[in-house]
Amino acid sequence: MKKTTVLMAALALLAAGFFAGCETLEGHEGAVIGSAAGAAGGALIGSAAAGSGNRGTGAVIGGAIGGVAGGVAGDQFYDEKKDGK
Repeated sequence: MKKTTVLMAALALLAAGFFAGCETLEGHEGAVIGSAAGAAGGALIGSAAAGSGNRGTGAVIGGAIGGVAGGVAGDQFYDEKKDGK
């Protein structure tokens, strides 16, 4: 039951990143990919780091933080790669 909750929270965050990025994709492809990967990774890490009774909350918080951090990092990496630096 708890694994299902964590999985659903991670999938919801991943889907939110995809849907939010679809409107402004042009020029920010790296941000969309980075936020999706960051949200998934953050949800997994947050779930693992949380206590046994708080895995869902940890997944949500980790997914949100990972999504934002991954989006910023992905956008910066993509811009540098695009500019040839």
